[in-house]
Amino acid sequence: MSYRPCGVYHQHYQQDHAWWQTKFVWGKMIFLLVTVFYLIPQHAGLYLVSVANVIGYTILSAMGVQLLIGYCGQVTLGHAAFLAVGAYASTLSMLQLHLPYPITLILGGIVGGLWCVLFGLPSARVKGFYLIMTTMAAQFITVEFFITQYVSQIGGRGVAFALPPGTIKIGPWKIQSDKDVYYLMVILVLLCTIAMANLLRSKIGRAWIAIRDNDIAAEALGVNIVFYKLLAFFVAGFMGGIAGAFWVTSLAAISPEHFHFGWSLWLVGVILIGGVGSLHGTILGALFMTLIPEGLKFLIFILTQDPFVVNLMPFLPHLLEKFLFVKEAAFGLVIILFLIFQPNGLSYRWWQVKNYFNLWPFSY
Repeated sequence: MSYRPCGVYHQHYQQDHAWWQTKFVWGKMIFLLVTVFYLIPQHAGLYLVSVANVIGYTILSAMGVQLLIGYCGQVTLGHAAFLAVGAYASTLSMLQLHLPYPITLILGGIVGGLWCVLFGLPSARVKGFYLIMTTMAAQFITVEFFITQYVSQIGGRGVAFALPPGTIKIGPWKIQSDKDVYYLMVILVLLCTIAMANLLRSKIGRAWIAIRDNDIAAEALGVNIVFYKLLAFFVAGFMGGIAGAFWVTSLAAISPEHFHFGWSLWLVGVILIGGVGSLHGTILGALFMTLIPEGLKFLIFILTQDPFVVNLMPFLPHLLEKFLFVKEAAFGLVIILFLIFQPNGLSYRWWQVKNYFNLWPFSY
């Protein structure tokens, strides 16, 4: 039966676990791939490509936070520290050891994962508020103390590390323009998403979810909760290190200021708005948290071009000048509104929309 008027019914296990389960989904995903790989880089302006790069960086950064909070139940408020470790490990490997960028990318992920495990060790004994304090300590110890005072001084460079043009390349492909960064971002987001999805469908993913739901019951069923918690911290740190090593390609010079505590809080906001415990939530949250501030900034800019509007609202130019503070205030307001009116995030709303069309015309 090729057409099912009410829902999708599977007849065997392989069909139930297929990535793309219907012809409509196949068509939708093919259109998405064509849009991502061709329409955006070839027909969108450089500004939109740069915004897409920020979205990709946010997805890569928030994926580890989603794993820890959404799938393993381990609260983290210092994930920017592991991005910084991956970024500096990759940069120093290229500058000091002259290693090619693909190797330093993996090396940054490994170092970030191991550093994350170090601060994840207390999760074997503490949880909740105490684990929050531990991850916050990771942020301040790593970025404000270790990197700022010691790592940044390597080679007498001061605080910032600048990579000479042509240093970042994969074989003959030199990653210099925004479009080059965009293609690399798309590849990394696809690889990390596929890896995460497959992990969550495996024995490891089921163990993480069991620990999230009830760690005492999981231990009673034979799950080694210490091992799987530390494995979750390693995978989350690895993805954070990959994100940091990727972000080096978009920076003229890398410094500790790029990995401040506010970015750690921002990533938690991404998964809260997108949906905790959902890969779709990571992507939707990154889109929302990037596009809404950009749209707000563009709207204020358009309004300031009209003298009548400026006379009516003379504070608009000041808002544009101080937009960073407006963005932070909007971030706090959006978090409150989502916790009140949409606590399950955008992914739950997306799931409801899909179910409505899958069950149509019997949308009960």
